[in-house]
Amino acid sequence: MTKQKIDVRGTEIVIFSNEKEDYISLTDIAKYKDLERSDYILQNWMRNRSTIDFIGLWEQLHNPDFNSIEFDGFKNDAGSNSFSLTPKRWIAATNAIGIISKAGRYGGTYAHQDIAFEFASWISAEFKLYLLKEFQKLKLAEAKQNQLEWNVSRTFAKVNYLIHTDAIRENLIPENISKSKRKYVYANEADLLNIALFGKTAKEWREEYQDLKGNIRYYATFRTVSCSFKYGKLQFRTYQTAYAF
Repeated sequence: MTKQKIDVRGTEIVIFSNEKEDYISLTDIAKYKDLERSDYILQNWMRNRSTIDFIGLWEQLHNPDFNSIEFDGFKNDAGSNSFSLTPKRWIAATNAIGIISKAGRYGGTYAHQDIAFEFASWISAEFKLYLLKEFQKLKLAEAKQNQLEWNVSRTFAKVNYLIHTDAIRENLIPENISKSKRKYVYANEADLLNIALFGKTAKEWREEYQDLKGNIRYYATFRTVSCSFKYGKLQFRTYQTAYAF
């Protein structure tokens, strides 16, 4: 997971992200309300019946391993004077995934963005709005950066692949070869390179990632594409005399 920070009204909020989800620090959000007693603020929020309803429903929608029996117990007790609930107890009892606890330098309680915004709304409607705006700015910047990297990677891969195909034509294909055999050499060498770098052929990649546009080279890192160029030169030298027609 990658770590990023945003500043919301003078409060630094840490966000951990993976490929699909973002988890925002509830501990940092609580500090906006009370810098010295963030844990106390978070526990007060989790005592509420409406909070239990919300985070329980979220888990039921997103978590197939959610322990609904334990959830029902918390739901029945929520709101009473003697009821108390900590994030760690909630996670351990219900097998929740919407709220997580992290140790270490950036330790604390984190929650999926859906839950984090709900907590921010409980803290302050104004703070939630500013948090939402800063979060949107962060995701927009990420989207622009990812699009830029994808376009550059695609261009680099395209140029690099032309070097490979030119080398195949100049070094591996005899002048008197038929068109059908010429296509076979191109496809065979390209897939040999794909297997060496990605562990699969172009066809196997297309079958596995049907929702992605382009081809396998477009999603290569700069390091992989650079390695493909070095490997390609070695490949062409090694196999220059390997074909018999």
